[in-house]
Amino acid sequence: MTHDPANQHLAHEAHSQPHAPNAPLTTASATVDGGDPGLSKKGLSAGSVGLIGAIVIGISCIAPAYTLTGALGPTVAEVGTQLPAIFLLGFIPMLLVAFGYRELNSAMPDSGTSFTWATRAFGPWVGWMAGWGLIAATVVVLSNLAGIAVEFFYLALAQAFNNPDIANLVGNPFVNVATCLVFILGATFISYRDMQTTQKLQYWLVGFQLLVMIGFGVAAFWHVANGTAFDPTQIELSWFNPLEVGSFSAIVAGLSVSLFVFWGWDVTLTMNEETKGSNSTPGRAATLTVTIVVAIYLFVAMGALAFAGTGEAGVGLGNPAIQENAFFYLAGPILGPLAILMSIAVLSSSAASLQSTFVSPARTLLAMGHYGALPKQFSKVSPRFFTPGYATVVSAIVAAVFYTVMRFVSEDVLWDTITTLGMMICFYYGLTAFACVWYFRKTWFRSGRNVFFRLVAPLVGGLILAVLFFTTLIDSMDPAYGSGSNIGGVGLVFILGVVILLAGVVVMIWQRIKRPEFFRSEHLARGVADRDS
Repeated sequence: MTHDPANQHLAHEAHSQPHAPNAPLTTASATVDGGDPGLSKKGLSAGSVGLIGAIVIGISCIAPAYTLTGALGPTVAEVGTQLPAIFLLGFIPMLLVAFGYRELNSAMPDSGTSFTWATRAFGPWVGWMAGWGLIAATVVVLSNLAGIAVEFFYLALAQAFNNPDIANLVGNPFVNVATCLVFILGATFISYRDMQTTQKLQYWLVGFQLLVMIGFGVAAFWHVANGTAFDPTQIELSWFNPLEVGSFSAIVAGLSVSLFVFWGWDVTLTMNEETKGSNSTPGRAATLTVTIVVAIYLFVAMGALAFAGTGEAGVGLGNPAIQENAFFYLAGPILGPLAILMSIAVLSSSAASLQSTFVSPARTLLAMGHYGALPKQFSKVSPRFFTPGYATVVSAIVAAVFYTVMRFVSEDVLWDTITTLGMMICFYYGLTAFACVWYFRKTWFRSGRNVFFRLVAPLVGGLILAVLFFTTLIDSMDPAYGSGSNIGGVGLVFILGVVILLAGVVVMIWQRIKRPEFFRSEHLARGVADRDS
């Protein structure tokens, strides 16, 4: 690697206190194993997560049961039976970007991921905003996941006690918020503890939801084979052909949904300093996670389509009345007396994702504090559990406050905020993909492998996300976009997206005034890869 002379001032823990939570900025080095000497350890518990554990946590963060129950209906409404084609199409940019993440992690295994890598490639200003995009996206999702967990908690209780009135409790804002805060508190407690605790919980929660989803798909196909399906629909090769969708706008709309259903795999990278084989295992975990999830989506989606069809009556997937929670309406006809298992699966999915999603913002905030981009309190690591305790608690408080305020102000505002998640995903995933291309520019043509994984894959993935970002930004100006809410004739989704990004710029300028050293690249300097590994 070639490094700026400012690398002499890099931040890290002193050798005498390898796990010190308040380690000062000094000139000694504590490099992450196998990584760039321009980066340093932060006191996290090294080697505590294996490949299987990383994949399980990655799947947990994506929350397939939760995301798919909300994505099936809206996606079918846009693309009909080409649902599998759209999932495959959405899988492509995610996989291409994951390849870029893998290359960056191999060279620079650092818990700051997008923040650290974009800073190394483009400098502190771009890097800081990449970190902001990740944090904003995950905090918004944390609040949404907690809200979904509350909804399915009361829904499962209503089914268990055969009392529909229990499900109506979720409509009471005081009960709703109080229960939500309990879920956030529980997830924070587990996230604050060591990664082994997180893994043990996720094995059970993820294992259960995957078994139920696979059982759901098998049962759907069984009904089709036995002639008891609601609207038996013959599987055709055209289902996998995106050219059959009919319009580019429908493809874009479908891709926007697919961003949400695949988002979260990058949590495997933010654990890189805690993973066995930090420069190789997280990248493999990311690509395997995305691949496993797309296989599950395709199987369950085809089962649902074959059983229910795309009609607008009954449990047809084109029926607007069931689109917000397709699994709830399909579970009874498909699973019979075991239908409650699907509600519990979605509950466990959202609860598991709530807990695992804390990993990304906490470790990004830790890295930003460690390298001087945020107050040094964020660099604190629990001396007992070796986790980013302070950053985890701050993430929880912000998510709890956000959910509480939005729940009392307007449910539409919360929904529109979640809709802006697509923009945030495109923003920081895209920046990270371009960071891969630029950081490895001197090594592009040294091998055929480099041409694909360091240039073509991340460049194409980043360009796709950039197109989706600007398309969504323009479309969301329409007051009819999202919930239909608007301010002064401008769509609320657009306003919220712009406000989140501008808030990041304001906070960044404030940090530039308070902590100019980081923005002078004294703690984390720009660099470029000049070798293949």
